[in-house]
Amino acid sequence: MYLVTAAEMQKMDKMTIESFGLPGIVLMENAGRGAVQFFFKIFSEDLKKKNQKIGIICGRGNNGGDGFVIARYLSQKDIDVTVFLLGTFDLIKGDAATNLKLLFPLNIKIVEMPDHETFFEYKTLIAEQNILVDAIFGTGLKSEVKGYFKEIIDFINQLEKPVFAVDIPSGLNSDSGEICGTCVKALATATFGFHKIGHIILNGQEYTGILELIDIGIPNYIVKSVNPQHILLTNDLVKSYFKKRPNDSHKGMNGHVFVIGGAPGKTGAPAMASMAALRAGAGLVTLGIAKSLNPILESIMLEAMTAPLQDENGIIGLSAFEEIIELIQEKTCIALGPGIGINSTTKELIFSIIQKSNIPIVIDADAINCLAQNVNILKAASAPIILTPHPGEMARLLGQTTKDVQKNRIALARDFAVNYKVYLVLKGAQTIIVNPDGYVYINSAGNPGMASGGMGDVLTGVIAAFIAQGYSIERAVQMGVYIHSAAADRLYEKLYGFLASDVMDEIPVTIKQVLTL
Repeated sequence: MYLVTAAEMQKMDKMTIESFGLPGIVLMENAGRGAVQFFFKIFSEDLKKKNQKIGIICGRGNNGGDGFVIARYLSQKDIDVTVFLLGTFDLIKGDAATNLKLLFPLNIKIVEMPDHETFFEYKTLIAEQNILVDAIFGTGLKSEVKGYFKEIIDFINQLEKPVFAVDIPSGLNSDSGEICGTCVKALATATFGFHKIGHIILNGQEYTGILELIDIGIPNYIVKSVNPQHILLTNDLVKSYFKKRPNDSHKGMNGHVFVIGGAPGKTGAPAMASMAALRAGAGLVTLGIAKSLNPILESIMLEAMTAPLQDENGIIGLSAFEEIIELIQEKTCIALGPGIGINSTTKELIFSIIQKSNIPIVIDADAINCLAQNVNILKAASAPIILTPHPGEMARLLGQTTKDVQKNRIALARDFAVNYKVYLVLKGAQTIIVNPDGYVYINSAGNPGMASGGMGDVLTGVIAAFIAQGYSIERAVQMGVYIHSAAADRLYEKLYGFLASDVMDEIPVTIKQVLTL
């Protein structure tokens, strides 16, 4: 499922009009008609009540034009409609003006409300409406909403009436999901052509409400020529990636993950990564652990093997490098970092592994914090690198604040992945995956219950397992992120506080569920 930017959507609209020959007035008609069909689905019970009033608040551009079409269709159903125009008739141009004129013979009440004074005059009338339709701004809004428009949006929200948004709630940045000063909080949103990135990430879902996609007639060949670079990661997409295991398969055919991690007080992290890799289908898993800590790990892991490594007081450092390089010769993927610590000799080891490993490396946790001291080492990698930072770790990699990262998740993640030629998994609400070529996948699964220790260790093991089983890096990362979150979603339905180990144990049944949905 594509998620498009405002620029991509505008380009597709323009090409549909100019090269395909479908007039803009038809696209607007299709949008308004489809929105009304969704409107009736959402408000069917409300509209059965007597004397229901619908207030449509229209801006001066094409979003307002969509609102005029909606007003016309609702009026034809004998619904009491009032259009509140945030301007004057002479300011409306193009297709929007054409649709505005069509309202006059229908005797639809239209209130010109171009400034604060007229808004104050009609506030009571707006408050009398049972349902409000937000057709103020479209997807092109980038600057902060101020003054008169901010006052109107804040008033709409204060009324606490059900709001139906046209294309995108006014005040929501279509590309980033940021709130531009203020934003209409909608019960439902009808969007046109394709879902917008802002509907999905940051606060977008909260303000968008129930989201419905309206087909307005954009041809597939135009979509392909524009080539949107943001994709929503869904059950259907991940399901399509899975390959059936042959009946004669054996453990050697399903890959061998080598987990490197652990330090005093942090043995649980590499243990969970190891067991998660097995739960996700890896044929074999070996945990490289400090020799002095090996007895602890051997006693808690039955299925995974251990490789005792040279250590200094429980710390794995550069002295273990030659052992590790020899051990990885028969492995298919490395999971590097869970609980490994940030000792100076550990940093040297991590940098050396990145430069010399000939198999893919999934890097997480302490290994990412070590990388923050020398990010350019990634450019010397000999094999594919997958980084899985949470926002705080990403901030350290970039030398920025966590707040900076959260405000601009996609752009910062894309720039980093492209610059360092890595696969980047920026964890958090709507985890973002970026390929080295800049393509972005946004995870549709996940929940607040995942905000607890050890979740990242489990994810590292799951991603490594899919890589080890022979899936392409691109697909394995997507599969790992989605399966991990979907497993947590299963738990969230029945438990308040669940553990990373609970998610780990839920992985196998979640994979089965994904394959059967």
